[in-house]
Amino acid sequence: MLRPLLTCLTLLPTFAQAEITLVPPAALDWEKTPEGVAFAPLRGDRMRDPYFAMVHLPAGLQSPPHTKSATMIGLMVSGEMTHVLAGQDPQSAAPIGPGGYYEIPANLAHVSSCVSDTPCVTLLYQDGAFDFLPVTP
Repeated sequence: MLRPLLTCLTLLPTFAQAEITLVPPAALDWEKTPEGVAFAPLRGDRMRDPYFAMVHLPAGLQSPPHTKSATMIGLMVSGEMTHVLAGQDPQSAAPIGPGGYYEIPANLAHVSSCVSDTPCVTLLYQDGAFDFLPVTP
């Protein structure tokens, strides 16, 4: 569990840069997918590299079963989500809310859902480029 966190830290600026970056929420550049999920990049290009991003999911959104080629590490900011293995009943999962941490290993088939009445926002890190590979459970 410590290895992914240490890997994340390699994306942070070094102390030698001695610069503070402040980005107020209104200045985030949100890119919305056709499914309604929005990504606001913080560091890295999610389509090419490991990255940090804020992710906004509409209330009630449930992904189809899928995998990702990279490990996904998230910290919930608002709303409540569930993450279950593909084939499991999403209703049986305990939701994770603000301040909660989740980690989904690369190539693990899963379903993610925003189960709250309000949108879900998460701080997301992936140790490789973004992809979304649908699977049949």
